[in-house]
Amino acid sequence: MARYTGPKSKIARKFGEAIFGDDKSFEKKNYPPGQHGNNRRRGKKSEYAIQLMEKQKAKYTYGILERQFRNLFARANRSKGVTGEVLLQLCEARLDNVVYRMGISTSRRGARQLVSHRHITVNGNVVNIPSYSLKPGDVVGVREKSKSLQTIEDSLSANSSVYEWITWNSEKKEGTFVAVPERLQIPENIKEQLIVELYSK
Repeated sequence: MARYTGPKSKIARKFGEAIFGDDKSFEKKNYPPGQHGNNRRRGKKSEYAIQLMEKQKAKYTYGILERQFRNLFARANRSKGVTGEVLLQLCEARLDNVVYRMGISTSRRGARQLVSHRHITVNGNVVNIPSYSLKPGDVVGVREKSKSLQTIEDSLSANSSVYEWITWNSEKKEGTFVAVPERLQIPENIKEQLIVELYSK
């Protein structure tokens, strides 16, 4: 399936924040990309442009394509609760995102690759679908054969993030998706209400 594989710094500069994590290139040039760089006068953005920008930021952050994202929005819209909040919760419950949150990979892109290459298990069974939606209580682990992979070892040793909705057992190299996170617990800087307004037009 088609995925964005281009320069990450360029996208981060487009949105004015390091949405893919620490980025030295972005720190040096934290202005929008383009031939004229910082000197180009940019007119006031329309309401639609601001909403579209926010949707694109969410899609790039979670690595989701338009059709998948639209389907997630439709699911969020049908469910009880605040649509924008439920949309982000659905994104957070994706297997590739939880693998990233647990520190098994340093990026969502890397987490997606680990899942696709059958290195990750859910409740003891190998799952190779990055968009697999986890339920509270699901146990996500590293497959027995893959526990010695250097990339996983390096990522886990460098990880210092702690999330209230996830537990991690470093000896077994597995963690539990304890609960669906509340909006306040999700660290991503996304104004989900703008996305709801865009899709509701």
